[in-house]
Amino acid sequence: MKMLAQDIKTGAFKTSYLLFGEEAYLRSQYKNRLKNALADPGDTMNVSHFQGKGIDPQAIIDLAETLPFFAPRRLIVVEDSGFFKNKCDDLAAYLPVMPATACLLFVETEVDKRSRLYKAVKSCGRAVEFQIQDERTLMKWILGILKKEGRQIAEPTLRLFLERTGTDMERISSELEKLLSFTLGRDVITAGDVEEICTVQASNRIFDMIRAIAEKNQRQALDLYYDLLSLKEPSLRILALIARQFQQLLLIKSLAAKGYDKNTIADKAKLSPYIAGRCMAQAKSFTLEQLKEAVRDCAESEEAVKTGRISDVMSVELLILKYSQ
Repeated sequence: MKMLAQDIKTGAFKTSYLLFGEEAYLRSQYKNRLKNALADPGDTMNVSHFQGKGIDPQAIIDLAETLPFFAPRRLIVVEDSGFFKNKCDDLAAYLPVMPATACLLFVETEVDKRSRLYKAVKSCGRAVEFQIQDERTLMKWILGILKKEGRQIAEPTLRLFLERTGTDMERISSELEKLLSFTLGRDVITAGDVEEICTVQASNRIFDMIRAIAEKNQRQALDLYYDLLSLKEPSLRILALIARQFQQLLLIKSLAAKGYDKNTIADKAKLSPYIAGRCMAQAKSFTLEQLKEAVRDCAESEEAVKTGRISDVMSVELLILKYSQ
């Protein structure tokens, strides 16, 4: 990211850029910064945009070969193309000979770093990965925003805020905006403010539900499930989140059994160290065999719902009853 920021600052641009990774907020922020630096925001003649699967690589090449109209370069933005997961040899072969009067900006969530196109961008341009940020980085970012607004927050309150929002920066930004509006006219943000205004995301409720199941607190686990239903969360989505949580716990339990520390586990599981730590604590309540069985049961429950053998609401209830009894 530092090299990308340096390119924007100096105006010494590459002919191709790839912005990718799970952190959508940062990816979007840098995409817009780069777009505005590479071309005038009002220039519709020299900026082209392609999005989604089925894009013709030759159409991109033809545009890149077209000289810009009274501008230093032609900017071509390609988003969610799938080019970096499937073969796109035409573009991979073209990038090294692309004229300096064009710039290709790729924006993708997932890429295969073994692909020819990825290697071509890395060789001829700049490939930048935006990963989920760790707790310390997120706290510094939030504190920076609050400082600009003349607000203060205690560390325990900030941790409570992150517990509610999770690590998604888009969600953090949205919840922070609500919090700042709610506390307008006051210098200090309190835990009460966070509890009053910041909504708890579904994945956090799922985490609490799994914890209640691990503690054999059947009533609380069911109450959390019914809370999610009252918030109009579809049962199949809840089932998918439960399955993902059990899969995550199984992975973390397996890695911990091999002697890996928290930071290594976080890296291998693609989680922030903060979330990895919480999951490690939760995984201790289950054996490896219990977690494997839970993952199997979730898959079987989903199949039973989709084939009409059981209702979606009951499928989750039965899972909760089985593992919390």
